[in-house]
Amino acid sequence: MAGAPVQVAVRHRPRHHRHSLEWLGLLWLEELSWADMTQPILRKLRCAIYTRKSSDEGLEQEFNSLHAQRKACEAYIASQRSEGWVVLRGQYDDGGVSGGTLERPGLKALMQDIEEGLVDVVVVYKIDRLSRSLADFAKLVEVFDRTDVTFVSVTQQFNTTTSMGRLTLNIPLSFAQFEREVTAERIRDKIAASRKKGILMGGVPPYGYRVENRKLIIDEEKAEHIRWIFARFVEIGSATELTRQIDQIGLLTPNGNRIDKKYLYRLLNNRAYIGEAVHKGESYPGEHEAILDRVIWDKVHTILQESPHKRAANTRAETPALLKGLIYGPDGAAFSPTHTRKRGKLYRYYVSQSILKHDAESCQIGRVTAGEIETAVIKQVRAMFRQPEIIAGAWDAAKSHCRGITLDDARMALHQFDPLWDELFPAEQTRIIALAVEWVDIGTNAISVRMRIDGLAELAQELLQSPADKDAAA
Repeated sequence: MAGAPVQVAVRHRPRHHRHSLEWLGLLWLEELSWADMTQPILRKLRCAIYTRKSSDEGLEQEFNSLHAQRKACEAYIASQRSEGWVVLRGQYDDGGVSGGTLERPGLKALMQDIEEGLVDVVVVYKIDRLSRSLADFAKLVEVFDRTDVTFVSVTQQFNTTTSMGRLTLNIPLSFAQFEREVTAERIRDKIAASRKKGILMGGVPPYGYRVENRKLIIDEEKAEHIRWIFARFVEIGSATELTRQIDQIGLLTPNGNRIDKKYLYRLLNNRAYIGEAVHKGESYPGEHEAILDRVIWDKVHTILQESPHKRAANTRAETPALLKGLIYGPDGAAFSPTHTRKRGKLYRYYVSQSILKHDAESCQIGRVTAGEIETAVIKQVRAMFRQPEIIAGAWDAAKSHCRGITLDDARMALHQFDPLWDELFPAEQTRIIALAVEWVDIGTNAISVRMRIDGLAELAQELLQSPADKDAAA
């Protein structure tokens, strides 16, 4: 009969007491009601509250948007206390983080606790607080389904355990994603429209300009550097050589870094210097004043249209370096060839690596005129070709490779060098010097030239074949 007490017999196993009622086999009678037996056990549902705010504005306040979201969620959970809902003490907050990504510290901590089985219900103030991306939210719902976690929005009633609930949920979520994408498009369109009008839209100003009232203003000192760089490139046509010269005069980027070839090419291709604004590859008239005129710009880009290999070959042809790789200064540092043009005239030099890498005070002799040092070295080489000990050394080295050659043959061959020198092409002169000279030391008072005896022997063989070779050739 419903509500009537029921006697339930419970038999207990005897333990240690010999004289207990259980030992005598008696039954213990306990009265229970039908209501106690039919009432279900209430399961506690652990509720995790997640809050998010896209910007960090106002988060420093004592009561901010995150606090307001949490209070609303706590109130909703309290209204469901009869269903066994309880609030977890852990806080899952993301302040100043966009909802378009899952890379959020608070969300990651929440998902980890869900995977560990510590959460039964996820409560948010509004669905877009959890995610503004439909694809990302689908991933979250997949985890919720797999771990038997229910998702609840305080301001929008959803049930993610059914297909219809997920469909209903996707409708406002799709609008949230649509709103985010429309906002992004609106910002991009605003930037594009501003750039087409030549308006500066932030970012680092080009070298040679500074920003005042959101406008580019010419920095005259740096603008002169830009004009010099463009003019020098027109003269020499080599980015490698120009970066070397920029290093020599000590020009640096606005951040204090060295101007390398990559940075130099960006300068040479920056249309801001001719008063234009560029957006996605299209250029428009800018609000700012140009640093360069169109003539110098066109000259530079005519040169840039040639391949770097061709420009390098032209530069080497126009600026021969007879002693490249052979000259060393008093400190042992090598000298590199360089050149400059003034009023259409070419001036060539050899510059110490100590100056290029450090400063002008690091070397007693930092630069020598190419024509003077080359003339002095050629004069010494010609004189050495007539010295008996040099001829004897070349003959001794040559006879081991070329049988039948005599000392007179070697002497006659090296003597031919003097009258032939002026008839040779520059490339052949450079090759012969590389064969004959091992190095050139530049001192404060003298120049020392060291000859390569094995190179002289090879040169002698080229200038005069041995009798055996002549017979073989005949």
